[in-house]
Amino acid sequence: MLSKDKLARISELSHKKKAGTLTTEEAKEQTALRQEYLDTFRSTMRETIENVRVFDEKGEEVTPEKLRAKQIASKRLN
Repeated sequence: MLSKDKLARISELSHKKKAGTLTTEEAKEQTALRQEYLDTFRSTMRETIENVRVFDEKGEEVTPEKLRAKQIASKRLN
């Protein structure tokens, strides 16, 4: 998760861009911060999805094989 300071800075730069007062250095900083945010988000989402197990109405596991193989490989499942 990105720190509150970085999230606030992203927001601040976004407001400056909308106002038309964003400098080239700030635009580069904004791009870097956004990329860091996206990388963090994708990593967290991937970890969440890789920990999901799917069950049908009968209580039987129906997790896709590709996901189960990934979970087994990373030792999340026995």
